[in-house]
Amino acid sequence: MRAIMPDPPVPQPESRPGLQPMAAGAGPRQAWTIDAILQLYELPLLDLLHRTQQVHRAHHDPHAIQLSTLLSVKTGGCPEDCAYCPQSARYETPVQAQALMPLQDVLAAARQARAAGAQRFCMGAAWRSPTARQIEHIAAMVSGVKALGMETCVTLGMLKPGQADTLKTAGLDYYNHNLDTAPEFYDRIISTRSYQDRLDTLERVRDAGLKVCCGGIVGMGESRAMRAGLIAQLASLDPPPESVPINRLVKVPGTPLDDAPELDPLEFVRTIAVARITMPAAVVRLSAGREDLDESSQILCFMAGANSIFYGDKLLTTANPGQDRDWTLLQRLGMHPISSTPPSPSCTP
Repeated sequence: MRAIMPDPPVPQPESRPGLQPMAAGAGPRQAWTIDAILQLYELPLLDLLHRTQQVHRAHHDPHAIQLSTLLSVKTGGCPEDCAYCPQSARYETPVQAQALMPLQDVLAAARQARAAGAQRFCMGAAWRSPTARQIEHIAAMVSGVKALGMETCVTLGMLKPGQADTLKTAGLDYYNHNLDTAPEFYDRIISTRSYQDRLDTLERVRDAGLKVCCGGIVGMGESRAMRAGLIAQLASLDPPPESVPINRLVKVPGTPLDDAPELDPLEFVRTIAVARITMPAAVVRLSAGREDLDESSQILCFMAGANSIFYGDKLLTTANPGQDRDWTLLQRLGMHPISSTPPSPSCTP
């Protein structure tokens, strides 16, 4: 297990490899430093919520929520050593490795998600980097889901030159590739790929004309300064991600982070808020970890600017609140989904 060591000094984003920081006066975007983000974190919570609500309402319908369904199309057996991931072949976890799902099964799951009101269908495969043949199979899935009228997203690991273009041609809208954490904390979580590897994949995705879904995980033992470092890195990408999933660590037996210290739910709320303020146009997704997050904390996350959730009873291999539970909560809050098709009668509140 990786030991959690004292935090090193955190450099500002401009000194990090792969970043394209904003030039002074280059458009309306603010160049967010870690110090500025820490000042947001340290605001009294009600003041922070007031500020993030102002930003959120200036850019989004405050009552609308984007619903995405995530399906693991190839589960387990991953050769990487991400300390949070039960799909790593290096750890003894409850997850059993499975082959790539048949196309017809993926499309059946997408139809079910569409009928339940999901707007975006996301497909994840536990690969370090897909082969050309695997990309062909995923491209067929993307084309089939796109034909159903849904937005498409995949997460497949690192992409080689040209692979993002193949996915774009197939109809892919978003590619998910999270930075996971701040660069200075990264090597305590993952050793089998570098931070620059992640930035290189994001560059290939952008060059192909795809939208970027990129966020991270909090609650892995990092400090607040490291959480601010992650947000600074995301906000400094040029352009910033269109979709920003903020995950709360799901501790899975057998993974090195199974005994990570619990993160205060209000610190998670603060992270959602600073993501919203620093990336005002992005869709900020309240992602993994909702199953263990109480309802009041989820409501505070919506107040903090989260306007998307993963919808369905499973996220790849971990539990997620059921659809009926989410519909009930949204109805009580007076929120409505952004949906390409109306949900079937059995799923409406």
